Amino acid sequence: MDAVARVWKDEGPRVIGYLVRILRDVALAEELAQDALVAALEEWPRTGIPERPGAWLVTTARNRAFNTLKRSRVAARTSDALAHEAPIAAEPVMPEAIPDDALRLMFTACHPVLSTDARVALTLRLIGGLTTEEIARAFLTTETTIQQRIVRAKRTLAEAHPTFELPPPHELAERLGSVLEVIYLIFNEGYTATAGSDLMRPALAAEAIRIATLLAQLAPDEPEVFGLLALMQLHASRSATRVDADGEPVLLVDQDRARWDRTLIADGLAALARANRPGPYQLQAAIAACHATAPSIDATDWRRIAELYGELAQLRPSPVIELNRAMAISRADGPAKGLALVDKLRKPLADYALFHAARAELLHQLGRGGEARAAYERAAELTTNERQQARLRARAAACGD
Repeated sequence: MDAVARVWKDEGPRVIGYLVRILRDVALAEELAQDALVAALEEWPRTGIPERPGAWLVTTARNRAFNTLKRSRVAARTSDALAHEAPIAAEPVMPEAIPDDALRLMFTACHPVLSTDARVALTLRLIGGLTTEEIARAFLTTETTIQQRIVRAKRTLAEAHPTFELPPPHELAERLGSVLEVIYLIFNEGYTATAGSDLMRPALAAEAIRIATLLAQLAPDEPEVFGLLALMQLHASRSATRVDADGEPVLLVDQDRARWDRTLIADGLAALARANRPGPYQLQAAIAACHATAPSIDATDWRRIAELYGELAQLRPSPVIELNRAMAISRADGPAKGLALVDKLRKPLADYALFHAARAELLHQLGRGGEARAAYERAAELTTNERQQARLRARAAACGD
């Protein structure tokens, strides 16, 4: 079962993307892809996982699609399209315009007929394989809201009859922003899971980087694409040191920098060099680069990081960005100055776990143990990831009274 689930994580978006390209129906494509998965769960435990599991899934889904459409009113129109496809036993040939059906599916899910929230939710569902609960946490809303949003998005796409192709140049910029947002949300869910017993879901983060790499090949003149790619690669370079042998979180200050992935750092710096215009992702990548190239936590250029957060806040005003800026200032000018800035964000970030964790850290540095303990406990209450909860409660206990 676990092996099949891993295969589906890798191949599912491609299978759905292939079916969408052929059927021109997102809901039907997902349904038939799920049918193929059920067939795999029934057969593979007996026969073993095939050498080319993606081709097996596509073949099964395609056969089911053909049988379904033969019984439908649109059989005449769509069966002709199926008949002109490559033999079903072969791996589908990827069109030159988009070398990956998952990427084609991503642009389809980010079609202009959908609202931004619908684009992100649908793509997280189809490409990232996230559950409605995980997507709801990303949106800070309810599962019911997300489920309704996804259903409406599929219905809207069906009624709009989009081309299911890479958008023309005059539409690319409009849809690129949503695509980048989706990729980053997928990466963040993999880098720090919103719930569960594991801090990270590495396969999900790797998938986001893979899709961003393909997107960079398709849009070589888009600086924000390279900015996002650099940001994710630089963050991912620290993945091996973010948990200890028991799976417990390890803070940046305690991470073994000798174990950071130098290849990913080099790739990230190279991508950042190609992001030659300051934008939100480029600025965040530049901050990550300051960390990745510093030999130690004390040798980090915290003033430069604070400046970069200031530039980022001008482009995208946000209390979360101001919180990060305050923490950088605390490193440069001391915890008292940082705490004064953090406390100004109390109202907008009252229900944000990292606000309370950051405040607790500064209070602890200032020797205000009782207040630090209460802030850590509040952060733990607002956190749904079990590993993070345990770490925050341990730090609360260490503060004393």
